[in-house]
Amino acid sequence: MTELAKKRPEFRNINALSDLPTYRLPAAGWVSILHRISGALMFLLMPFIIWLFDNSLTSEISYARFTAAFNQGLGFVPGWLVTLVVLALIWAYLHHFIAGVRHLYMDAAHAVSKEFGKSSAVVTLGLSLGLTVVLGAKLFGLY
Repeated sequence: MTELAKKRPEFRNINALSDLPTYRLPAAGWVSILHRISGALMFLLMPFIIWLFDNSLTSEISYARFTAAFNQGLGFVPGWLVTLVVLALIWAYLHHFIAGVRHLYMDAAHAVSKEFGKSSAVVTLGLSLGLTVVLGAKLFGLY
């Protein structure tokens, strides 16, 4: 064994209470985890997405029901919660799309380096959050 191998710490068991709060995940790790979360969120809320799409296009009456869902709510669900769920869906779509384009570019261009991974992850997080803020402002009627 070399001298370097003897000096490295060895971790056999990770304690979730003491090790995980001090662990700093890199930006590419956050993008990867959020990519999975956004995909799961879009998949689980697919019936709601289909309902929104159907009611927005079927007729004038269904469109009135669609717009009323944001103001008055749906049954026992208040309107502000419907708006927050739609905002979460906007973020999920934007993040999943941008992170997917990032992965496709990295696969096609063979751009697999630590520097490019970090910079593209930061751009992915910034773009997805920035576009979510812009579209969220439109959703809440700020412009």
